[in-house]
Formats: sequence, structure tokens, C-alpha cells
Amino acid sequence: MEIKMIDGRVYDRLRKIVKELLERSKKLIPEPVDQIWYTNQDVCRLLGVSLRTLQNYRDKGLIPYSQIGHKCYYKIKDVECFIEKNKNE
Repeated sequence: MEIKMIDGRVYDRLRKIVKELLERSKKLIPEPVDQIWYTNQDVCRLLGVSLRTLQNYRDKGLIPYSQIGHKCYYKIKDVECFIEKNKNE
């Protein structure tokens, strides 16, 4: 499987979306940001990938996650770090 790198424009757009989501979530949830978790659907939407591609990232250890039952959850900081590591300049 080929891993596509994120170019600068897409990265900037993703950063803006993540920033907006963080601002909205602060208004709704008074918890610290490091305690908020994304679902598979959230991460797929942010990265613009399918559920299968996200599963491949997990299987290869490219993105950290926690699993409860059959559901996977991702820390916001881990998703931001994944985006940062895979961006194209």
C-alpha cells in the first residue's frame, strides 16, 4: 500500500478545520483538550481517507489509538502529530 503525503495547502486547510473543531468543542465540553477523543469517522473526515485506509495506518503503527470493544478512539494531539509528520512542504 502506498502512503500519500499531505501537501502544504491541504495541511493548512486541515489545521484550520482542527482549530475550528477545538474552539467549538471548548464551548461544548469543559474538559481539557487532551481528554477529548476523535472517532474513526472524525479522523477519516479530517484526513480525507477511507475507514480501510485508517485501519491500515493503525495496523502499521502510523497513528496511535485506543480501542474499547470494537470502537477505536484517537487523541487530538496524536492526530495533529500524524498530520505534521506526513505533510509535504
